[in-house]
Amino acid sequence: MDDDLKISSIRRQLRQHVESLYACRKCTGMQSPPVSGGPILSRVMLVGQAPGVREPILGRPFAWTAGKAMFKWFEQELAITEAEFRRTVYMAAVCRCFPGKNAQGGDRVPSKHEIALCGDWLRAEFSILKPGLVIAVGKLAIGQFLNELPALTELVGRRIRVEKYGETFDMVPLPHPSGASPWHRIEPGKTLTKQALALIRNHPDWRKRG
Repeated sequence: MDDDLKISSIRRQLRQHVESLYACRKCTGMQSPPVSGGPILSRVMLVGQAPGVREPILGRPFAWTAGKAMFKWFEQELAITEAEFRRTVYMAAVCRCFPGKNAQGGDRVPSKHEIALCGDWLRAEFSILKPGLVIAVGKLAIGQFLNELPALTELVGRRIRVEKYGETFDMVPLPHPSGASPWHRIEPGKTLTKQALALIRNHPDWRKRG
């Protein structure tokens, strides 16, 4: 199969995957339909945690407050607009539906069962895209790729070689850009986040993404 036919086949497979994802209703405890960044063919994948309450309404991941902070990082440190990022990076997540609220009023953390069920989608995406660079945003996302989860100060600012889902790739962890956590706004988190963004900027798969 020549390169053009191979790329065409992958695009078709990815479109079918995203269509199936939108139709998924496996987790009865979830409170929204699935959210996807769309069938973006890329060697760079961003993996978030789960949509918030606004993302299903707006129809895209990282569409509200946390997303505004994250895309500001990307614009400042990676010299990329939100629109260009969404066009050139495949946006995935640990869980694709809004989990609902917990008893304290915050977003509920998905159960292990829900994470496992949604992990089938992530596994398929790694098989289709074979990413060279994975940007894992937040502890829940980072933890999907590591056997142990150390403190953020030992993770953010590093490029970690990972074998997962039958693929080998580089992961660059980022803190979650939530306004509820000051970690990325104070030291050493502020400096470590900038270091992590520099690692993304200089990665060969970032430079040739999309």
